[in-house]
Amino acid sequence: MIISKENIIEYFKSGIKDKKDFKIGIEHEKFLFNSKNNRRIDYPKVREMFSALNEFGWSPNKEKGNIIGLTKEGKNITLEPGNQIELSGEKLNNIHEACAESHDYLFELRQVTKKLGVNIVSTGFDPISKLDEIPNNPKERYKLMTKDMPLGGKLSLDMMYRTCGTQLNIDYSSEEDFFKKFKIVNSIVPISIALFANSSIVERKKSNYLSYRSKVWQNTSRGGLPKLFFENLNFEKYADFVINFPILFLQEKQNYISGKKYIFKDFMEGKISEISNRLPNESDLSMHLSTIFTENRLKKYIELRSMDTCGWDCLCAGPAFFIGMLYGNLDNVYDIISSWDKDKIINAYLDAPKKGFNTQLMGKDLLYWSSILLKTSREGLDSRDILNKSAKNETLFLNHLQKVVDNKTTNADHMISKFSKNEDLSVLYDK
Repeated sequence: MIISKENIIEYFKSGIKDKKDFKIGIEHEKFLFNSKNNRRIDYPKVREMFSALNEFGWSPNKEKGNIIGLTKEGKNITLEPGNQIELSGEKLNNIHEACAESHDYLFELRQVTKKLGVNIVSTGFDPISKLDEIPNNPKERYKLMTKDMPLGGKLSLDMMYRTCGTQLNIDYSSEEDFFKKFKIVNSIVPISIALFANSSIVERKKSNYLSYRSKVWQNTSRGGLPKLFFENLNFEKYADFVINFPILFLQEKQNYISGKKYIFKDFMEGKISEISNRLPNESDLSMHLSTIFTENRLKKYIELRSMDTCGWDCLCAGPAFFIGMLYGNLDNVYDIISSWDKDKIINAYLDAPKKGFNTQLMGKDLLYWSSILLKTSREGLDSRDILNKSAKNETLFLNHLQKVVDNKTTNADHMISKFSKNEDLSVLYDK
């Protein structure tokens, strides 16, 4: 049972790993559109897709008889509120393995989507659909979220139904290691937003944002970049944060109950009558942690959540960028960010979705900081020196980002350029 702060601290401590056992987990989301009418696919089409993926060894996960996801060898495909699909990969040893996993998945997905007349869109925000045009699905928790989330953030439904991101999960070797990594990843959120911006088109028009997805997440319930995350954060302080954080929903067998009246402390004290005042177990804690939608968050690992989804040619670039810094060059990166002012970071965070590389942080623009951090990442990946079959190390995955920095042009800029020529929707689809 989870009945004390110490229980939660121990939960975080149980995630501590020896450096030699560090893993990499990548999650990425994709929009799916019917090729005939440029509309998001509905749930019956999802079922067709999932059935077709069975041929590649995927097994269905069901909720009340409805297929809501697939599983294969430690990997999961899950269904998001607007029928976006997300691959949650296995915990792997290096970027070579993680990237190979993603491309195997791409191959399978392309076979199925081609057969069923479905187009994939790899952007951070749906470039075509209005909110009321997007179909839903029978996943129970989303019914509650659709009702409750807008109460705490005006763009919460846009987040649920019209965004896609790439997430990276990383390990820590001690509480101090967690502290350093967590401070770094929160400090560089503005740089991450600018560097991976890929959501400039909204409802078939230029949005005047480079990362409209990030703008949406800044106005989403339970999200943002709390000032607490820039303090000397340890497991105890994060546990306090979790205990006093509102509950999104409670799960009782296969039923979901709104938690909007409660914080997790109420649960720990047996004060929730809707579930017979039962006490939370580790599964309940895990669920609660996964419904904290901040830019980064702690589970038994650290989850980085500030990257727009991008195309398959740059999918591995984000994970490589962060792994080079956090696994390969941690102390040097920490030295760079340790003197940054938290208020200036937050101001840059608010500006970055619109201004991109032109955003100012500590007297320099984000293009400057992107270049500096890219160099430290490259050094980190060089020091790891993990080779593929062609004897190339993980730095090869930074080539896309090097072009972005050298040309001062993001995926979002390319999208604006291509789409603005003739407003042809086909340029938005993955090739």
